[in-house]
Amino acid sequence: MSERYNDLTKIPADPPAKLLAAANLHLQTPLEAPASAPAAVVLAELEAKQAWVDLLMTLAALLPPRERVWWACIAARDVIAFRGQKETRPLVAAEAWVFKPTEENREAARASLDGAYVDDDSVHCATAVLYADGTLGPGDLAQHPAPAGACELSAFAMNMVALGELSDKFETYVQVLIDRALDIARGGNGRIAAPAMEEEQTA
Repeated sequence: MSERYNDLTKIPADPPAKLLAAANLHLQTPLEAPASAPAAVVLAELEAKQAWVDLLMTLAALLPPRERVWWACIAARDVIAFRGQKETRPLVAAEAWVFKPTEENREAARASLDGAYVDDDSVHCATAVLYADGTLGPGDLAQHPAPAGACELSAFAMNMVALGELSDKFETYVQVLIDRALDIARGGNGRIAAPAMEEEQTA
């Protein structure tokens, strides 16, 4: 089995099948691994089958909330760079929460959604923050459960948006997205440059 998925110290010991089910996420790829299989086995099988989208979805379910949001924020930074845009309020608010996950910063992330433009895909980052603890948000909203998998799906969606932006380099970029999640899962910062950015830096 590939060693690519070893030493993911930040992810839970629970089998991916359990975490995916808890998040109401369903893989399209039939797995030969049993439901009790650990993350390394499941991820390696998805790689062997080149089931890249399902692999990204699984990583979204495996990463803890702060790490998951950070993974999404890096993808959002890619999208902004690809489009030549300025950083957005939802992205800045989500990053602030990652570095200091207080209720005040969570409220700021929620507030950033109110004034976001309809085409601002970085709202996925702030939405992931909003639902990070499994509730609908800070304050009185904390009394109500969030939809199952809302945080996981938001982080996954942000990475899929980024993948769509660089679809002409799909095979290379999807590996970058995977390697970022794995680096974060090992305690790293996940800052692995996207292909387009590497070209700009070496031009």
